[in-house]
Amino acid sequence: MSAPHAQPALLPVATGRQVRDYLRTLLRGRRLLLAGTVAAMAAQSALALAGPVAIGRATQAVVDHRSSAALAGPVALLAAAALAAAATGWAATVLLARLVLPAIARLREDAVTTVVELPVDAVEAGGTGDLVSRVSGDVELVSDAASGALGSFVGSALAIVSALAGLAALDWRFAVAALPAVPIQAGTLRWYLRTSRPIYAAGRIADGRRASALLTGFTALPTLRALRLGASQQQRIGAASADSMEYEFRATRAATRFFGRLNLAEFTGLGAILLVAFLLVRSGQADVGAATTAALFFAGLFDPINALLGVFDSMQQAGAGLRRLVGITTVRPAAAPPDPDPGPDPGRRPPTEPSLAADDVRFGYGPGPDVLHGVSLRVEPGQRLAVVGTTGSGKSTLASLLAGLREPGAGSVTFGGAALTALDLPQRHIALVTQETHVFAGSVADNLRLGRPGAGDAEIRAALAAVGATAWVDALPDGAGTAIGGGGHPLTAGQAQQLALARVRLLDPSVVILDEATAEAGSDAARALDHAAAALVEGRSAVVVAHRFTQVVDADAIVVLEQGRVTAHGTHDQLRSAGGAYASLWRAWSQGRPADED
Repeated sequence: MSAPHAQPALLPVATGRQVRDYLRTLLRGRRLLLAGTVAAMAAQSALALAGPVAIGRATQAVVDHRSSAALAGPVALLAAAALAAAATGWAATVLLARLVLPAIARLREDAVTTVVELPVDAVEAGGTGDLVSRVSGDVELVSDAASGALGSFVGSALAIVSALAGLAALDWRFAVAALPAVPIQAGTLRWYLRTSRPIYAAGRIADGRRASALLTGFTALPTLRALRLGASQQQRIGAASADSMEYEFRATRAATRFFGRLNLAEFTGLGAILLVAFLLVRSGQADVGAATTAALFFAGLFDPINALLGVFDSMQQAGAGLRRLVGITTVRPAAAPPDPDPGPDPGRRPPTEPSLAADDVRFGYGPGPDVLHGVSLRVEPGQRLAVVGTTGSGKSTLASLLAGLREPGAGSVTFGGAALTALDLPQRHIALVTQETHVFAGSVADNLRLGRPGAGDAEIRAALAAVGATAWVDALPDGAGTAIGGGGHPLTAGQAQQLALARVRLLDPSVVILDEATAEAGSDAARALDHAAAALVEGRSAVVVAHRFTQVVDADAIVVLEQGRVTAHGTHDQLRSAGGAYASLWRAWSQGRPADED
């Protein structure tokens, strides 16, 4: 029976309090800008009342049979208000952008920064698609709501207050007549919030599942085709898409009912205003101009009220996305222990290196069975340990555990006697290089300085020389300044791997873990990469997951993995003489290797 192992937690969703605390942090130091934005919006809303007032005055002038000169005042009022509204509207837009856009940029940076630091298990538990949907779709929802819905919300609220104040200034009975619409609007909003909130929250989760299914289908396409699993994966993608669309349909149906009820509120309120206006004019308590102005004031409330209530639709979606984004930022790595006397050179290692050890380690992916069973090994300072085994024996899983990228389900991985976890990995002490190398957008030098941001040109060149990359880098159009990755100058798999090794050289870690780090190269580049890897591990502790036995024969010790268990341990000569799995692997490799491979 498989031993129990720790289950990584899904990426969290922030609570309302966490979201409020984060927003206060984002807006800290921006209160003056916020006040200026609200003041500009308030002025714009007040100026919008000039239109109904001018039309009411013009209507009364017609009713009183005045001369055309009486229209000069209302027309001048309209023109002046339009110019002033344009100026205040421009100011409000600019101030709102300066308030919102930096905050959104900070949110995106915090989310991405935290994502980069997340342990591999946390990402895999929630699904890569969920993570992608958070830092893409959720960020877009929050950004759109903050730049559009926030301004609409504040502007609409101020317009409503201004219009109600205008109604009361004309006659308090006009303001009272507008009140029957309020219970309908309040009840509609309450129903909509209660109905739509769970729909949008579940919809964002469903969208993450759809993204995860799509990513799985794209990234594993060759395997799916080889195993004839394309149809089943397509069915999973279709089911995830249908589930996501169902939430979209439910949200649309709720929004349709929401706006339909708002139309009923408009009809009720305007009918009451017209009835009161009729009675007041008939009794001589108000003139036609005032009645016209009151009716236009209330009609002018339609758009801001609908915008104010309708903006909750965007706010609901953005709120669900914001909780997911802030949830990412709540996953904070523990503070890394200080490096032992790093000295003036940030890349210099301490004179005495601690050992790296695994003790009775067990590990399984998610709810599945364990793939490592009681693995124990020790890498002494300066020792080179090779790990060999057939495909699926657990070599790469063991490498990720030793690098601190995953946490064991049982047992422990220690570095210098202290438990090593994905969240307290000592900086610059352990580096993992795999065969899956990514070339970042930027120059060759930029790619290398990821290992040490302050590295000078001489250090860059020394790192390239150490891994044998100087010749082809010098042959590039701009040497180490040549743009690569993301549409830049293309590199071969071997060249990309050399850059990865040079980057680690600059990092100068205590322990290097090479997980088949030279396996992607063709036969022409194999020898060069093996020499580069050998130069990298010289003088430091190393764990080499071997693809070619040229990397194994000179190792200080060799561990043989079979089905997640250590079945043999010793030197090359000892294991060859003992027979068993290692001797079989050696014979198979020796008979099948190219004639020119040492």
